[in-house]
Amino acid sequence: MTAVKNFFKERKFNIIGSVTAVILMWLVWITAYYCVGNKLIVPSFTETLARFFKNFASAEFWAGLGGSLLRTLAAFLVSLIGAAVCAAFAALSKVFKAILKPVMTLIRVLPTLAVSLIILKLTLGNRSVSPAIVTVLVLFPAIYAQLTAATEGIDRGLTEMAQVYNISRRNRLFKIYLPLVLPNTLSQTGANISLGLKVTVSAEVLVNTAKGLGGMVQESSLSAEIANLAALTLAAVVAGLLLDIAFSQLKWLTYKWN
Repeated sequence: MTAVKNFFKERKFNIIGSVTAVILMWLVWITAYYCVGNKLIVPSFTETLARFFKNFASAEFWAGLGGSLLRTLAAFLVSLIGAAVCAAFAALSKVFKAILKPVMTLIRVLPTLAVSLIILKLTLGNRSVSPAIVTVLVLFPAIYAQLTAATEGIDRGLTEMAQVYNISRRNRLFKIYLPLVLPNTLSQTGANISLGLKVTVSAEVLVNTAKGLGGMVQESSLSAEIANLAALTLAAVVAGLLLDIAFSQLKWLTYKWN
């Protein structure tokens, strides 16, 4: 009971802010619905909520949600591993870091929508793989930037001391850089995965992935089922929020390094 009280006590301002934001968004939705007066443009909140819960009984919905989540998690893992390897080499070699800088900039500025269509062609029309690849192209440079920023924030005295005492690069990486960078990296995991889900669903909409939330959104749009479209969008938002909250708790595992 005490643990529950402490949980809400530590986060009371965040909880109040979140509840206030939800109420404001609900009021904007209701106002827009009555001002527009057209269900094909702005669906009613009650109808959307009914479709939202009705989808829970649909096997197609769970298959679509599961497909989107699997693509997101796969893309995140590939991005994390790739970014970690590149950031490790960049931390140990200024030349490698200089070479990577324009490459990361190029990947970061690629137009997502155009890349989605190009990748769809390159994968021979594979509508399941292309959204995951697009998500990697978004997450990889973002995670790399987070890791390099964390390594650059390490006290220079530690790195200089490691050089003076001729500590091997392996020990510097695993005994200095990793313990100092990991807490910050894990604390951003939730935000990165929720961003990945958003990109994945958007790419699925564009390429019309069969087993994915994006494909279901596209089908609802084409059939003018606006309430279901809004319900699926709400499901993607809720899933993203839950992923963000759940994975953000990983930072508690790193307290021993703080």
